[in-house]
Amino acid sequence: MEALRTLKIPVVLASGNSLCFTRGVARLIGVGEVVIAENGGVVGYDGADYDTSGFETCEHAYQLLSRHISLEKLDPEYRRTEIALRRNFDAQVARDILKEHNIDLEVMDTGFAIHIKSRNINKGTGLRKAARILGLEAKDFAAIGDSPNDIEMLKHSGFGIAVGNAHPLLKEAADLVTTQAHGAGVGEAIEYMRKRKMI
Repeated sequence: MEALRTLKIPVVLASGNSLCFTRGVARLIGVGEVVIAENGGVVGYDGADYDTSGFETCEHAYQLLSRHISLEKLDPEYRRTEIALRRNFDAQVARDILKEHNIDLEVMDTGFAIHIKSRNINKGTGLRKAARILGLEAKDFAAIGDSPNDIEMLKHSGFGIAVGNAHPLLKEAADLVTTQAHGAGVGEAIEYMRKRKMI
């Protein structure tokens, strides 16, 4: 948090979590007014832009899956672009059921929740929207992540970073993998970019 607070450039927090949580964390950290939430489905802060184009299909998929699997929604009163579920079932089973019924949605296990979401919405599309709001391009950003739901964001950014504890798929997509994990890895990444005058 200290490293992020010292930056004199826009900082956009990106999360698979709901807008209220992501906005709250951004305020606690003391970073920018623009956030990416619900894996790119929500971008902004006050008066945020919600991409609800795939939500009805997500709800249909949830109803279908509920007939085969015991599911528990997370934060349903706050989510409008995707459905997040407790990680108490096998995501591959859900994928197979949806494929069998020709429902083309992504079922993503982030390690924190299982998300049912449109394939056309991700943190990469969210980054492009956030950049436009700030009068920038996605390639003007360095992106830091730890989970497979960060892959598109790293690919759309100008410089992609995976922290040391990141998922192997994210490490493959990154330009830099830090030696340290979690927040210490973020601090290491910021120091790396400072030394090379990237920020």
